[in-house]
Amino acid sequence: MEGDAGKGLECQKIMDGKASNGKGLEDTIPSCCLKAKASAPENDVKCHSTVVSGWFSEHQSCSDKAGKLMYFHNPMWPGEAHSLKVEDILFQGKSDFQEILVFKSSAYGKVLVLDGIVQLSEKDECAYQEMIAHLPLCSIESPKSVLVVGGGDGGVLREISRHSSVELIDICEIDKMVIDVCQKFFPELYVGFEDPRVRLHVGDAVEFLRNVAEGKYDAIIVDSSDPVGPAQELVERPFFETIARALRPGGVLCNMAESMWLHTHLIQDMLSICRETFKGSVHYAWASVPTYPSGVIGFLLCSTEGPPVDFRHPINPIEKLEGNLKCGRELRFYNSEIHTAAFALPSFVRREVSVLRNSPSPPARRISVS
Repeated sequence: MEGDAGKGLECQKIMDGKASNGKGLEDTIPSCCLKAKASAPENDVKCHSTVVSGWFSEHQSCSDKAGKLMYFHNPMWPGEAHSLKVEDILFQGKSDFQEILVFKSSAYGKVLVLDGIVQLSEKDECAYQEMIAHLPLCSIESPKSVLVVGGGDGGVLREISRHSSVELIDICEIDKMVIDVCQKFFPELYVGFEDPRVRLHVGDAVEFLRNVAEGKYDAIIVDSSDPVGPAQELVERPFFETIARALRPGGVLCNMAESMWLHTHLIQDMLSICRETFKGSVHYAWASVPTYPSGVIGFLLCSTEGPPVDFRHPINPIEKLEGNLKCGRELRFYNSEIHTAAFALPSFVRREVSVLRNSPSPPARRISVS
């Protein structure tokens, strides 16, 4: 994606280089782009390369060779796109690593987009942030040291802060601009950085983990981008091996693990690697997040050899934790019943992901939180 709105719009105007072929191509150019074409340069900021006629769509492509078809795609989700009505573009910029966009949507509030991919919205961020933090932390007793990989918006930190037993929260985020943008536009997430237990490390997580003392953390939470480009190595064996080394015996990992509707091949690969790398338990859970592709997101949960971890049944129920409301807001999605239900998988997933076929379904069990 280009670093400014004018260049982004130019991609739509060119459409495979046939904008000047005299065959009526301009008829297919979205009205917002025709308007921008004639506008003063300073007004171009009102449009963005992913905003077409007022609708945001995840990653744009040019047309077919005939110049008649405008469609959107991303290599992670071929053949589909999710659109949101845009009321206003609040920020656009390009860091050393990625393009950053913040816009106000009509249905989901403010939305954070990195390289054309929705990362969070004000309306449904609670589902992702709460699940990726509490699935691991509620599965072990009294976690004290936690590492967050990525998570520059601060939402995962906000949720970890509910756990009063935690004494140290390290976060390694490669892109300082993401943190700065979220401080300005998403204060309800950035509040996580204000916890005095948080230590921020700006840099490459792979390098950071190589230098971490063995067995340092009780839990590691990987809130990474989708595994394309530089983030590809975050789903490969060497990275998981460095995580396992950094965890204490019986320590836990929670890793973002894509959509079961779209990526069973990737889920299979990640589970297979982790079954060989982590000597404790390895499971897959999921949650509903409407603004993510297919409307769901998965979580890979692993424990190292040591005290057994039963991920399916929270040993540390969130409802009983002192400091649950320390971050100043009630939980909106996660609870102990959702925790257990997250490990119930559809039949097609068990068929397509072979390593899950022999994993028993979580038994029905009443959870007491009184």
